[in-house]
Amino acid sequence: MGLTGGVWMARVPSAKAQAHLSDGTLGVALFAVPIGLVLGAALAERLVDRAGSALLGRICGLASCVTVALPGLAHSLVGLIPGLFAIGVVGGLLDVAQNAQGVRVEAAHGRPVMSSMHAFYSLGAIVGSLAGGVLAWAGVGLLPSLAAVGALGALIDGTAGPWLLPEGPRAAPPAPSLPAPSLPAPSLTGAVLPDPAPLINPAQASIAPVSVAPDAAVGITATARDRRHVRRLVLALGVLGICGLVGEGAAGDWSAVYLKDNLGTSAGFASLGFAAFSVTMTLGRGIGDGLIQRFGVVAVIRLCGLVATAGLALALATPVPALAIAGFTVFGAGLSVVVPQVFAAGGRADPLRPGSGLARVVGLGYAGMAAGPAIIGLVADKIGLHLAFLIPVALAAWIAVAAAALRPAPTAVPGHPDTRRPSLPASSAQ
Repeated sequence: MGLTGGVWMARVPSAKAQAHLSDGTLGVALFAVPIGLVLGAALAERLVDRAGSALLGRICGLASCVTVALPGLAHSLVGLIPGLFAIGVVGGLLDVAQNAQGVRVEAAHGRPVMSSMHAFYSLGAIVGSLAGGVLAWAGVGLLPSLAAVGALGALIDGTAGPWLLPEGPRAAPPAPSLPAPSLPAPSLTGAVLPDPAPLINPAQASIAPVSVAPDAAVGITATARDRRHVRRLVLALGVLGICGLVGEGAAGDWSAVYLKDNLGTSAGFASLGFAAFSVTMTLGRGIGDGLIQRFGVVAVIRLCGLVATAGLALALATPVPALAIAGFTVFGAGLSVVVPQVFAAGGRADPLRPGSGLARVVGLGYAGMAAGPAIIGLVADKIGLHLAFLIPVALAAWIAVAAAALRPAPTAVPGHPDTRRPSLPASSAQ
């Protein structure tokens, strides 16, 4: 996914020229991708638990390798938008499916691996960007470039697909029921026990009212309470996902603009800001699992929020371009493991429908990724980009504040050992 996306991002200028677009119309066309991502994540909420993450991932993995070539066929805005929208929808489905599969792999592996898997996405994006640049420099056309990376991606997906974990049986939700009849306890001395008395007089059976026992009412109340906890937890995780993805989007869309326009660097030097951000993002994800295994996810994410806040604040506080790039470098390290861990927690939020919880968290995150950079741009028009960057600074600080939402649920539902009771972390238990 990172490889095909990286090649496409490197060839966006070629797509702009081929479709005869201005900067404004290109922005309109590119907005079709995040809209498709949000829709794809919404569709995945219904599909991933029914079809299974392995099957859905294999289908959408191959489909993504086909859709990546669609922009190469477009010669106008009308032709480009449907192709980009298809890329977004399939990408949203694939992202939920592969993260749901990642949650299963992590559980089976017995230790954190989600951040490392996301590191390979970042690594693929870097390799794809470099490959796309080489293809553009060599004069290879847009359609052959996208078709070539699509064919390579299909080969990779087709090889990796059979290794995915098949879906196992999911625990059924505990249904409230009438209490079992109270029978005499078995005798340990071998004495013969009398027959139990009937629970209902046969003569009154036709008129005896049926009522829900207090234990059943408690079960209904507990189930409703658990559902409220799941909704609140998914919302809290979705907000954390928005914080992380808005930060990533801000670095990708606005770091070079800030360095060039606000600090007066050249265009080539300005591109180093996002390059440094991407490198530390990849490296941070590579080492993040080990840190989480040693110190715990809440402590690591809280520290990441503080590091990200400090890094972006440094980039904004200094007029020296080199120090600003250092700030974006630290910013990338701070954000590196946030989104992988939020997605992993989303997959564990609803133990009865893991795909549903994950899809909602991913959908909220994508909505933030779509709207965040645009909102920063609108604010920048009013008060300047320097002050508009305070938005991702505040969101990074919130990651540190709300990191406790990632705390794993500690207890199992009685009678259902494979099911974890979802719960919100207590703010006092830090």
